[in-house]
Amino acid sequence: MAHPDLITSQSSLAEGFYTSEVKAPQGASQGRPLRTFLPTGYEPNYPYPLLVFLHGHGSSEEQILRLAPRLSRRNYICIGLRGPHAVNSRATGETAYSWGLDAQADFAVEEYVLRSVEQTRRLYHVHSERIYLAGFREGATLAYRLGMLYPERFGGIISLNGNMPRRGGPLLRLPDVRGLRVLIGHGIANSLVPLGMAKEDFRLLYTAGLDIHMQTYPTNHRIHPDMLRDIDRWIMQQIKSEDEMYRE
Repeated sequence: MAHPDLITSQSSLAEGFYTSEVKAPQGASQGRPLRTFLPTGYEPNYPYPLLVFLHGHGSSEEQILRLAPRLSRRNYICIGLRGPHAVNSRATGETAYSWGLDAQADFAVEEYVLRSVEQTRRLYHVHSERIYLAGFREGATLAYRLGMLYPERFGGIISLNGNMPRRGGPLLRLPDVRGLRVLIGHGIANSLVPLGMAKEDFRLLYTAGLDIHMQTYPTNHRIHPDMLRDIDRWIMQQIKSEDEMYRE
C-alpha cells in the first residue's frame, strides 16, 4: 500500500494514504492537516461516496483513518481530520487531539470540515449526495452538530459509540434535516457514553422523521469489527436502492 507524503497527479494515484493540508482561510497563519485514503483501482470517472472521519478524544486523523481499508478497500474515498486541541500524548508517543468540550459550536472547526470536503471534491470525483460524516465518540457529537447545521451539504451521519450534543443541542431544521440518513452503532457495555443516551438520540431523530437505523454490538466504547461491516452494507444498500429507482 502506498504511503506518499503528498498528493501528486491523478495518473499516479494508487490505493493508500495521502497526507496534505487544507488551505488556510484568509488571515489564518497556517493550514490544517488532511489525511486521505484512496480506494484500490481508483476510477476518476466514477462518483465515489465520501466518508469524513472525525476521531474521538485522545486520538488523531491518522489513527481514525486506519479504519478506512477495514471498512472497504474499494467502495469509498475517505478523509480524516484533526481536532484543534492537543491533549496528553498516547503511550506510543504520538500527539493526541480533541474537538473540545461536547464538540461545541466553533466557526473555525466548521470551516475546516467544509473546506476539507470542498478540497477533496476538487481533487477527486465525489458524489455530491453521498457525503457522510462518520464520527467516533467525541467525533460523533461533532458529526451530529455539523449534519444538523448543514443538512444540505451531507447525505448522512454515522455515530459510532457517540451521542448528540447535550449543551446547546443542534437545531433540528425541519423539514431540511429529514433528508439526512443516520446510522447509530453502539456498544452495549459502553460506560463512557451509556447505551441509554444513544437510544434517546434514536427516539428523538425517529420522532423528527429522519431515516435512522440503530445497531448494538457486544463491546464497550471501542470499535467492534461488525460496525464497519454494517456501515458498508448500510451505504451500499442506499446506493443500490437509488440506482434501482433511477432505472425505473
